[in-house]
Amino acid sequence: MDLKQIHELIKIVNKSNIGEISIEDKDGKVTIKQKEEQVVTVAAAPQQVYNVSPQQQAPPAPAAPSPAQPAAAPAPKADNLITIKSPMIGTFYRRQSPDKPNLVDIGSSIEPGKVLCIIEAMKLFNEIEAEVKGKIVKVLVEDNSPVEFDQPLFLVEPA
Repeated sequence: MDLKQIHELIKIVNKSNIGEISIEDKDGKVTIKQKEEQVVTVAAAPQQVYNVSPQQQAPPAPAAPSPAQPAAAPAPKADNLITIKSPMIGTFYRRQSPDKPNLVDIGSSIEPGKVLCIIEAMKLFNEIEAEVKGKIVKVLVEDNSPVEFDQPLFLVEPA
């Protein structure tokens, strides 16, 4: 089951009086539960799983901008930017493991299928891939931060 199908299921559950729905196929199992505040929880089988021990947790993001992220970058035109949003609730990671570089930085060129970040949900590490071709102009979430469903993660200037 792909993310678009999961998003459609979430919309259906939100519009109905269904409290919970579980669907299982060859790729895994998806359970969508509707809470009283109309919050939806999604658990999906990942494409790849990474085991991270507590000693290997990603360190907190540095307070000062890194050299790969210039502080005085020109402001992009907001009218033509694409927002990449979180497909699930979880913890946002910019790299595959603490000893690896960020998957993407400001100025990185992306194309469909390129892994942008990892979101950990229920001890499963889900790779979030780009669906557009372009250039990252802003990272909207700090590394090792919690994210909500549909929360903006990146701003992309389409190519």
